[in-house]
Amino acid sequence: MAFDTFDEGIAPGGLRSKNEIKILICYLFNSVNDKLSQSIVVEAIRADELANFFEIVVAFEELVADGNLKESDVVDGEQTYTLTSNGKVIANQLETTLAHTVKQKSYDCALRLLSERKTARENFVDIVKSENGFEVNCRVSGGDVTLFSFTLYAPGYEQAEVIKKNFLSYPGTVYKTMLGMMTKDAETVGEALEEIYSSQF
Repeated sequence: MAFDTFDEGIAPGGLRSKNEIKILICYLFNSVNDKLSQSIVVEAIRADELANFFEIVVAFEELVADGNLKESDVVDGEQTYTLTSNGKVIANQLETTLAHTVKQKSYDCALRLLSERKTARENFVDIVKSENGFEVNCRVSGGDVTLFSFTLYAPGYEQAEVIKKNFLSYPGTVYKTMLGMMTKDAETVGEALEEIYSSQF
């Protein structure tokens, strides 16, 4: 395919053809089993410098205008889209023109972004300034039910942010650990701690 896009901010092996970018977008919609918004698709491709940000946005909008993508539900305040029959043809017939590494990187990033948004939606952290430092209020949600909530003290804002980040990285593990401790279930506590340890490597 001819190079017909801006190449600023593109890593070696990235996409420099408008058609390739459109094919990759269709591939993501066809492969990820979840609702995708424009922002998630753009970030999934841009994160590893697979294509120029401006070109991704333009390609996405052209796919919508040409009837390859159609509006679906609004999730977390963002419009999501689905592939039309024409978009599926593009994904199924032309995805082999893209390098496997390009497809895999964008796919993995899209899944990670979806997971992060789901975690943020279902688990809540609020940092409140107090007289002597900061209170970090954390809540583990199970749909409409609050499974577990707690408040930790942090002397400085940086420490409060670390607590927030780590909690949102392992909300389920935090809940499992506390539940195991309160029920004196050593096996559950051990499994939870092993999950944290394993994620470091």
